[in-house]
Amino acid sequence: MDPNPSFSRRRPAGSNHLLGAAPRGGPSGSHRSRLLPPTLVGVNELRLIFHQQLEAIEEKVIQLFAYVAEDVAVATEALLSGDTGAFKLLIEREELIDGLYRELEDLVNDQLALQAPVAGDLRLLLSTLRIVPELERSHDLVVHIAEQATHLLSDDLTPRTRGLVQRMAEISGDMWTRAGDAWHDRDPAAVDELEERDDGLDSLHSALTAELASGKTSVPVAMDMTLVARYYERLGDHAVNVARRIVFLSGGSQPAG
Repeated sequence: MDPNPSFSRRRPAGSNHLLGAAPRGGPSGSHRSRLLPPTLVGVNELRLIFHQQLEAIEEKVIQLFAYVAEDVAVATEALLSGDTGAFKLLIEREELIDGLYRELEDLVNDQLALQAPVAGDLRLLLSTLRIVPELERSHDLVVHIAEQATHLLSDDLTPRTRGLVQRMAEISGDMWTRAGDAWHDRDPAAVDELEERDDGLDSLHSALTAELASGKTSVPVAMDMTLVARYYERLGDHAVNVARRIVFLSGGSQPAG
């Protein structure tokens, strides 16, 4: 279950640049350091550390995107096959995600306090604080889907129910993959695309709810699957919310709420 995300790590521009580097043929080593005021050397080192921390934040956020996108399929397979082992693995993954969540909050708060970032760096840090809770809650929904495998049998579901669940899983998983790519690429256009896909997910949610209310499924199973349908629908909503934050990250206006 190790992720194999399509999201590559973004390296902040200029992160390897040190002010005051000696021109070719000029002084180097200890001679160069004598030419720079000690305070300037310290500033350069702090900026390098700052960019390294931004890279670490980017890497952890992209990892969270990958976990959500990948685990939607894992949870759905567990639900439809009755694989309780997958549910246990997702619980372990949830603990890892909770740890990443805390690490990211600490990293971002430290950089806001120590570096007084501006412009794009500030947008990155603020956006991270906004979307990490969305990512953590989204993976909670994924775990809830897989949890149904612990007391549902695959034979309890009608063929139409199974087909609708599979389609909802495919769309919501694709939405999270697209959201991760949009974060990496700083692509504000993703919000329109994800809103359109979310409309399709809402239609499937309505169709699944109607199927469960048709009386072809026992009442306890119908109640459990109604919750599952809601979990998939909420996964789409969270992906759209994240895409709206990416508009701000890419230089647009801060979304309301």
